[in-house]
Amino acid sequence: MAKLKIAVLTGAGVSAESGLSTFRGNNGLWGEYDPQEVASIEGWYRNRPLVLGFYNQLRKQLSQVKPNAAHLAIAALEDEYDVTVITQNVDNLHERAGSSRVLHLHGEKPPRSVRRTEYTTGTSPARKSSTWVTRKST
Repeated sequence: MAKLKIAVLTGAGVSAESGLSTFRGNNGLWGEYDPQEVASIEGWYRNRPLVLGFYNQLRKQLSQVKPNAAHLAIAALEDEYDVTVITQNVDNLHERAGSSRVLHLHGEKPPRSVRRTEYTTGTSPARKSSTWVTRKST
């Protein structure tokens, strides 16, 4: 018999229990940073080091936390059910807990292709006026 299908919707609260800062909650990131400065293309053009520093800090924070009991309980549902997790969170804690089907509404930090990567800015030796971005493995 086919497994019953379940969709689980999650947001910042489930990952806050792991110690991740939320974007909008009390002491949230948007209280400390202007989203237009760190999460827009205009902010990128104005101040790349600020944007890179913001996302490097998010990646660092993510590397220091673990899935909590809620992430593990949701993943355990797959033993009995066909589960799809739909999350607003940009972390990968559901996947790290063992959930196999996770839809990220707002993307992922870090994206799967650049896990454990820190970004830095520099000046191109060929054109001193241009700015370039490189990946530095950690």
